[in-house]
Amino acid sequence: IQIYKPSKSNSGGGKIIEIVGLTKYYGKLLALDNLNLKIKKGEIFGFIGPNGAGKTTTIDILATFLKPTRGDAYINGYSVVSQAKKVREIIGYMPDFFGLYENLRVWEYLDFFAKAYKIDSARKRIKEVLETVGLEGKEKSFIRELSRGMKQKLCIAKTLIHEPDYLILDEPASGLDPKSRIELLNLLKDLRREGKTIFVSSHILREIEDVCTNIGIINKGKLVAHGKKEKIYKMIYKKRRYLVKFISGKENILEVLSNFGKIDDIEVKEDLIEFCFSGERKEIPSLLKELVKAGEIVEFKEVLKPSLEDVFIKIVRGG
Repeated sequence: IQIYKPSKSNSGGGKIIEIVGLTKYYGKLLALDNLNLKIKKGEIFGFIGPNGAGKTTTIDILATFLKPTRGDAYINGYSVVSQAKKVREIIGYMPDFFGLYENLRVWEYLDFFAKAYKIDSARKRIKEVLETVGLEGKEKSFIRELSRGMKQKLCIAKTLIHEPDYLILDEPASGLDPKSRIELLNLLKDLRREGKTIFVSSHILREIEDVCTNIGIINKGKLVAHGKKEKIYKMIYKKRRYLVKFISGKENILEVLSNFGKIDDIEVKEDLIEFCFSGERKEIPSLLKELVKAGEIVEFKEVLKPSLEDVFIKIVRGG
């Protein structure tokens, strides 16, 4: 039997989430394969992967609803396996599919959870969380009268009711219209500024790209990439890509690119030519000088970095 322990930086109340050797089987199906990960205090960590990759299994283990086959995870130094009660006191969990009591009023719903957490001055706390999520003035509304976006906000208010330091959110923007998504992502940024550490799973990659400080990509139960977005971009796209826009001299420009060296993946699109360059940045002025001699250049620029969606697709497809 292998005994897993948190690292010294996490034991004794260290302010991080640490996943150590996390493995989960469902019968013979391997859902998580020796997952190891650290998340520092104050991060918004985006956890992404295709359906069946192991995202929800990981979240269910972190939220103490599911026990791993092997390994452990620690939140603020507490084991999700052996100290589940302590973990539940310091996390706020929002599932992908959440249940709401449609016939209750908003304040009654939150009061129920406030009493479950034995919160003093529940009315004051309810008012605070409703203001935080932008539902002030809705205290007396029946839940059935709320829009999808408002219900999503109410579930987040419930998640915040006991002032947890760690939030575990499974697809929090699922089913929301663009305006509600923007409001939700701004709320996550505000919560981070308040010192919350947020572990968020999502398929909405373009939005999560803007809000997350770090990301992890899981595929077939394995963590295949993680860290700061820039690090992952650099790992996947080792070459810089440039664009040349011209009025004349296309053949001469192509000849320069072909003979310059360290240039490949040349694409011609009418009056545009894109290419990859693996050389040093200090070589670019020489290249540009040659291109200007060869044709009438009106634009030369480095193409913007790929999106998180581009990176995700490239990794998941085995790139």
